[in-house]
Parts: sequence; structure tokens; C-alpha cells
Amino acid sequence: MPAGRAVADGRDAFCRYEAVAVPEAAEGPLSGLTFCVKDLFDVAGYPTGCGHPLKLAQSPIAKTHAPPVAALLAAGARFTGKTHLDELAYSLNGQNAHYGTPVNPTAPGRIPGGSSSGSSVAVAAGLADIGLGSDTGGSVRIPAAYCGLFGLRPTHGRIALDRAMPFAPSYDTVGWCSREPAALWAVGRVLLPPGGTAVPASRLLLAEDCFALARPEAEAVLRAALPAVEAVLGPAEPVRVAGEAGIGPWLEAFRVLQAAEIWDVHGAWVERYRPVFGPGVRERFAMAAGIGGAEREAQAPRRAEARAAMHALLPPGTVLLLPTAPDIPPALDMPEAELDSFRYRALSLLCLAGHAGLPQLTMPEVAGRRLLLDGAPLGLSMLAGPGGDEMLLDLAARLSAD
Repeated sequence: MPAGRAVADGRDAFCRYEAVAVPEAAEGPLSGLTFCVKDLFDVAGYPTGCGHPLKLAQSPIAKTHAPPVAALLAAGARFTGKTHLDELAYSLNGQNAHYGTPVNPTAPGRIPGGSSSGSSVAVAAGLADIGLGSDTGGSVRIPAAYCGLFGLRPTHGRIALDRAMPFAPSYDTVGWCSREPAALWAVGRVLLPPGGTAVPASRLLLAEDCFALARPEAEAVLRAALPAVEAVLGPAEPVRVAGEAGIGPWLEAFRVLQAAEIWDVHGAWVERYRPVFGPGVRERFAMAAGIGGAEREAQAPRRAEARAAMHALLPPGTVLLLPTAPDIPPALDMPEAELDSFRYRALSLLCLAGHAGLPQLTMPEVAGRRLLLDGAPLGLSMLAGPGGDEMLLDLAARLSAD
């Protein structure tokens, strides 16, 4: 049973729900694979707790699966349980004041990343082959990187988010992680509808301003993987993603616009029920509550600028290489102020795909070489233009094989 497995393993990845039968198809392209589900997607027979006890108490038992869950089951994958997340998904850390912190199997003593923390930990610990999650500001990419996994944030809008907790809808996407690129690709064939770009990868860009945001030691490890990528795609062309103004204005636009959308979705519930939030999440909701219409309106052109720049930079067949995060996962005992500062450094890298609605794939290894610093994992990301999801999945498989 999912709860027993989680407790016995000591990872605390799974929600402690009573196990309910969730049958899968007898045969299908994912037969033999197992998957877990972030507890903001509906799974028939289970509540949807969204990482908060009050949400759980108010949740009915779902009668219908969320579309991605139904698709994985129809493809023959076996459900292993629902997994923990940060409170209402409003964190990149994976630390939940009510349910604890899932234990990062690849970096004990360090955070697992969030908000898809339980799904990533379960996959890294071998308790599932596929971790279904969501990614708004990095909630699949970051825990995948911190737990040494492959993870994909798809093109915004390509996969339905019905029967899932909305967060910031113009940024929200389904996402998933796995230990191997073959499983990541297999899920993509099931979940991604027709309409992706058929152009193969043929041009490589190196985001110099993004690499400059990484700690020098982390940057050195990631740059050491570049020759293996160039062996497949040819020499990388150095570029500055954000131009002379830098990424800072785009990050500020992301901070404001994401928070404003979050308050649109959850503000009335917060004001009515006054839920208890843990450190970090509490302050972010307070910040979101204070964003006015004028501030929101002032930031909209910056998002439009970022979207236009990223789309122009990434025509079909082009891949942008950048760090997934600025460093290895922070230590569990990092002070809250430092952790929040680290979060915003990470968001400088993560907001690019978010603003532009683009697919991004994080890798823990290239050509069989794990990306490690001080024994902890790093993530190297590939970002493509709209509809380039399949191109990235194919390229990750090629890079892993070479």
C-alpha cells in the first residue's frame, strides 16, 4: 500500500491515504511501469489535499481521474500512490510545515525541491518509475534536478489540466520526471497530443547570462558536459538571453504576475478560512495579497517582452542550454532568509520558460556522466520553442545513449 511503503522506506514521499484500487489497462505502451501522482491531481477514490490539511478536510473523494492520470492508466502504467507537495504548491523547496520534508535519496541532508517533492523523491528512491507533477515556476524542473532525475515541463497548454488544482493558470503546466530518458519519452508519447514541431534539433545556443548566475563551481561542472552536447548538435553559439538589461526585470515581472494570478485563484479561500501556512509560504501569500492592479498592469509589458524575445531566439530546431538551478540543492538547515534568496536566484533561470510558455527538459547526466558537485546532483537544461517537446525528449535520449 502506498502509505506503508512510504513509511517503511523512510522517505515520506507518499500521502498517508488508505489504499484504494485504481486499475490500469491490461496492456499498453506503459505496461510494466509504475507511476505516482502529486496530490493536486484528482485520482478517483482519493481526496485531493493540495499539500494543506484544511484543503484535505474540505476535499470530496474524487469520482473521476484527472486526464493525465487516466491516460497513464489507459496506457498500462500502474498507480502506486499520491505524493506530498508544498502547501498549495507555493514553494520550490519541498518542505511542508504540516507533513514534513520528503527525504532526498540522492542528497541526504539537502532539500528535495518542490513543489512536486514527493513525486520526485518516490522516483529517485525507486518507489515509482514515473512521477506525475505540475510545473508553474519550476515545480518539476527543480525537484528533478535536486533528486538527480530527468524532468520535463511541456509547452504551456499542450496537456489538459482539468481536475487539477489551478495555481497561476497562465503559467501552469503538467510535468513529469523519471530516472531514465526512455521512460520520460514513453510518457511523452502518451500525454502529448499531436501538434508538436517535427523539426529535429540542429542548432545549439549557450545561454551565457544564465550560466553566469550559477555558482562558479557548479558552472564548471555543467560546462564540462558541453563537448558531449556539441558532439550531437555541433558547436554552441554563445548568446545573452535577456540582452543588456539582464534577467532581473523579467524576474520581477514573474514574481508579480505569478503572485497576482495565485491570489486570483486562492485569495478568497485564504481570506475566508485564514489557513495556517508555514514559513515562506505564509510570506508569499501575504505578498500576493498586496499586489494591486496598477503594479500588475505595469509588469505585463515585461512579460510580453520576455515572451517575444524567447520565441525569436528559439525558432524550430534550435535548443538553448542553461543551468536548471544555480547550484546543488540547499542544505536542510539553511536559514529561511538564505533559502528565499536562493529561490529567487533559481527563479531567474526558471522564469524564462514560464513567461514564454516553452518546454524545458532537465538532465542529471550527459553521455553517461553524472553531473555532480560535492556528491550532490546538478541539472543541465535544454529549452526549445513552442511545440519543441518531442524534439527535447528525443535529444535527451540521444545524449544519454552517446
